[in-house]
Amino acid sequence: MTDLRLRLNAFVKLGGFFKEYCKYAKNRTQIDDNRYAWFIKLDEILVLAGHHNGWFTPDNILFGLESWAQLLRPAQLESWLSAYDMKGNRTKTVALIMAGNIPLVGFHDFLSTLITGNRALIKLSSNDKVLLPFIAQYLTEVEPALIDYISFSDGKLENFDAVIATGSDNTSRYFEHYFGKKHHIIRRNRNSVAVLSGSETPDELTALGEDIFRYYGLGCRSVSKLFVPKDYNFDALFKALYPFNTIIEHNKYANNYDYNKAVYLMSLYKILENGFLMLKEDENYASPIATVFYEFYNSPEELEIRLSNEKNRIQCLVGKGFMDGEVPFGQTQNPSLTDYADNIDTVQFLLKI
Repeated sequence: MTDLRLRLNAFVKLGGFFKEYCKYAKNRTQIDDNRYAWFIKLDEILVLAGHHNGWFTPDNILFGLESWAQLLRPAQLESWLSAYDMKGNRTKTVALIMAGNIPLVGFHDFLSTLITGNRALIKLSSNDKVLLPFIAQYLTEVEPALIDYISFSDGKLENFDAVIATGSDNTSRYFEHYFGKKHHIIRRNRNSVAVLSGSETPDELTALGEDIFRYYGLGCRSVSKLFVPKDYNFDALFKALYPFNTIIEHNKYANNYDYNKAVYLMSLYKILENGFLMLKEDENYASPIATVFYEFYNSPEELEIRLSNEKNRIQCLVGKGFMDGEVPFGQTQNPSLTDYADNIDTVQFLLKI
């Protein structure tokens, strides 16, 4: 097992690299040292990632890198790990089956596996095949001891002790069948919701736009459903969201907008729309791209009981003074290291296998 200090230092260096690259990407100032060669490589990776997956725009990838640059700092990492007893952990091989809906969506599992001294056997999504291998290459460059702890597999996964698999409700049944006898975390569909009272400020509603539109609404932390009081003023919401109107300039998003709008109109569904977002009254949580569902509630007390009963379907709940554990407006896409997917402590799981 590699020394914990070495592993921490490797990820701190990675965070520093992300930070410096994001600065470079914004001003394109040439740097006369070894970092510049890595910056050029990452430039190429961003283009390649976009070719593989049209949703992976440079802006969204850079947002992800900047977020991780903030988290991969000594104080954040040490505070995170201080809650765990890392001593005596025996190295195991952990199969990581990655999703590919947003850039680096599986990085937290990758980090958790390596930081606990385990080996990561990674099966990438076909939608995100280039970013993590590049990061692994950089990590093993700055800390060669990690070379034996990271491997990628295109075929059948074999010789592993535990599995962390992220997918849909449909793929979860497949994962349960094949991996149910192993130590496992198997994640299913989850969505994020926002509860509005009508007293939100314009700035808070604009911040909600970041929760809705970041990553084109494709992440489980993206708000796909609104709960609003009777007679809610949607005009105020649309006005506050107007700064995000340029999202319609993205071809894939625009195509989804046009297609879903046509489906709604042909089906005689009542929708509200502003040219780049549609709001549809619907009881479901998972809305199509360019659509956010909404539902009216009678009382905050009744809604709190309902959402508490349906918490296994919800990743984040955005609100202001509605209930414990809520996320402030604009912050769903900025999770901390302790914000575990599905509220399952990945590090504790890895230390117990």
